[in-house]
Amino acid sequence: METEAGEPPPRRRAFTFPSALTVLVVVTIAVWLLAFLIPPGQYARNAAGAPVQGTYHRVSAGESFVDRLDDLFLSPVNGLYGLRDAKTGLVGPDLTGELYGAAGVFLFVLAIGAFITVVFATGALDRGIARLAHRLRERGALLIAGIMVVFSVLGTVEGFAEETLGFYGLIVPLMLALGYDRMVAVGTIILGAGIGVLCSTVNPFATGVASSAADISLGDGIALRFVMWAVLTAVTVAYVIRYARRVRRDPARSLTGFLPGDREHATEAPDAEPELTGLHRAVLTTMVLVFAFMIFSVVPWSSALTGDADATPYGFELDWSFPQLAALFICAAVLVGLVARMGEQRLSATIVQGAADFISPALVIVLARGVTVIMNNSKITDTVLHSIEGVVRGTSSGVFGVIVFGVNLPLAFLIPSTSGHATLAMPILAPLADFAGVSRAVVVTAWQASSGWMNLWVPTTAVVMGGVALAKVGYDKYLRFAWPLLAVLFALICGFVALGAAFT
Repeated sequence: METEAGEPPPRRRAFTFPSALTVLVVVTIAVWLLAFLIPPGQYARNAAGAPVQGTYHRVSAGESFVDRLDDLFLSPVNGLYGLRDAKTGLVGPDLTGELYGAAGVFLFVLAIGAFITVVFATGALDRGIARLAHRLRERGALLIAGIMVVFSVLGTVEGFAEETLGFYGLIVPLMLALGYDRMVAVGTIILGAGIGVLCSTVNPFATGVASSAADISLGDGIALRFVMWAVLTAVTVAYVIRYARRVRRDPARSLTGFLPGDREHATEAPDAEPELTGLHRAVLTTMVLVFAFMIFSVVPWSSALTGDADATPYGFELDWSFPQLAALFICAAVLVGLVARMGEQRLSATIVQGAADFISPALVIVLARGVTVIMNNSKITDTVLHSIEGVVRGTSSGVFGVIVFGVNLPLAFLIPSTSGHATLAMPILAPLADFAGVSRAVVVTAWQASSGWMNLWVPTTAVVMGGVALAKVGYDKYLRFAWPLLAVLFALICGFVALGAAFT
């Protein structure tokens, strides 16, 4: 169809879901407006600063319209380095008191971004995974399991997700050469890394940010998260292998079919095994040791080994938090660069580039914390908490854990950034655990499970949409492939968070 002038009609622009930054700007304005309608109120606090159940009462916000405009204008600044006045409870950049902003987490994200970028710049991680794939090329099931476990480990310790997009060029041809289809490659990559992020143990972008917002240690609840990671990873690997074997036995049962040339891959000779040099081995060893030391430094060993939350810390415990971890990863980035003999100029440029690449999630954290500052200064945080308290009042601890998982699902759809979601939700959800007599670590686990489960399939995440595009697999076909597993994971997550809540 053409217009009268003979020109084709203008094409309609396809809808693109806004970025997490844009969503949070909209959320900031919406919360600011709602603060005029939601009545201010407060709980009495105990010595630890936790709200005391049954003490909620209405108060006056004590802010003029100009003050509220100032809060809106300064929300990103307050989200970074706002200080909370001990007497009034207000947050502002010119006040005196405890840091309320997310400056520590902000710098930590930039530091770990620099470290990860330096590691990738050495080529060691890519080469190590390629070598694993080549060595297991004649044992299909073991190859799938090996790659998925490696991706899952990286996901659970450092949020390995977007980085997987660089592996489709390697894994898609490899899976086709073994007689599988493109969906096997998609499942191996997306589900392998995704299940690790879903069951994050010390992932700084999920567990770390949420723990900071919940005012607990990064190591709190690590035992539950580790068991959950082991079980859900095993289930996911078995699911992908089951589908792969079915397609290999009967290609007609492939959900994707085969593109021209796909079947010819199976007859091609494999390339030579990628060489893993001494330098690559040194870089990989350094990376493993850095993450192992991070885990050691944040775990409350006395509580973990004795089961007593108030146990006296052992002498070797470091009790590190985000400032120390930020310094650790900056030093580790330099160390990897020295080991790889990158040279001063290249190392400096790579560190700067790595920090720049991670500025987006860092800014998401700042904007999300700015929203909580608006709620704090208008004194509506406790009012929202009180309304949710009415929903969970009288429920068992196990049911409470499942409710926390459920209420986060729609938020995870709107805000696919785990860091932004955590910073926004935790200040409200974490105190609910105090009311229910449940460890705040269970709330963190339930929250990150909901975020991770949604990010396995929602079309608002680049990991899924970019992955299916690179593999040339339709999104609708991916959903058809993944939905039975998603249902199983949903049930398992509910069971784990219920048990975790019941036993804490």
